Amino acid sequence: MRALVVLPTYNEAENVLGLSAEVLEQDPSLEVLVVDDNSPDGTGDLVQGQMEREPRLHLLRRPGKLGLGTAYLAGFRHGLDNDYGRVLTMDCDFSHHPRYLPAILAAMQNHDMVIGSRYVPGGGVANWPMHRRMLSTFANFYTRALLRLPVHDCTSGFRCYSSEVLREVDPFSVRSSGYSFLEEMVCRVHRAGFRIAETPILFEDRRAGVSKISKTEIYRAAWHVFATALRPGSFRRK
Repeated sequence: MRALVVLPTYNEAENVLGLSAEVLEQDPSLEVLVVDDNSPDGTGDLVQGQMEREPRLHLLRRPGKLGLGTAYLAGFRHGLDNDYGRVLTMDCDFSHHPRYLPAILAAMQNHDMVIGSRYVPGGGVANWPMHRRMLSTFANFYTRALLRLPVHDCTSGFRCYSSEVLREVDPFSVRSSGYSFLEEMVCRVHRAGFRIAETPILFEDRRAGVSKISKTEIYRAAWHVFATALRPGSFRRK
C-alpha cells in the first residue's frame, strides 16, 4: 500500500532535502510531497532539482503563504486523487524525526488514524523552554476537555490517515486554515467512530530555520476549538 508523506514548507531550504531523503529511507512504500508556499529562500527550487534524481519525491508549488491547514488539504487532495492508501503529515524541520515512521505505519495495520504522540508513555519533548512546554500541555488539556477526546496529543502534526478516513470526514470543509486544523481533524475522526492510536515520539526543537507559529495563531486556535465544541452533533460518519 503506497503512503504519501506531506511536508508543508515555507523557507525550509536548510532542512527539506535532508528530511525528504531520511523519510524515503524508512520504507519503500513511502513517497514525499513537498507543498511549498513560494518560499523566497528557494525551497521549491531545491526540491525541483532533486526530483530528477528521486522519483518518489514530488512538489506542489503554491503562489504564496496560504497557511498550514490549506497545505494539508492540498496534500490530502493529491493523495486521494492519486490513489495513495495512506496520507501522513509531518513538520519539515526534523522536530518530527523520520525514524518513527515505521512504528506509525505498523500501528496503521489495526487503526484508521495514528498520531505520533509526545504525551503517551515513551514520548516526550527535548530542547523546549518551559513556557513552550506549559503552552503545549495546556493546549492539549483544553482541547481534550472541550472536545471530549480520548487522545493525549491533539496538537501533534505528525500523524497518518487512511484514505477511507479522508473520504469520510470531509477535511475540505474544515473551517480553520491554521494549527487548529489539527485539533478539528482529530475531533472529526473520533466523532465519526474511527479507530485512533497514538505511538510515542520524542519531539525535538527544529534543527535550522525559524518557527512559524505566532501569538495570533495561538489565540485563533483556542477560539476555534471552543467554536468546534459548540457543534457536538457534527462530523458524524456517513
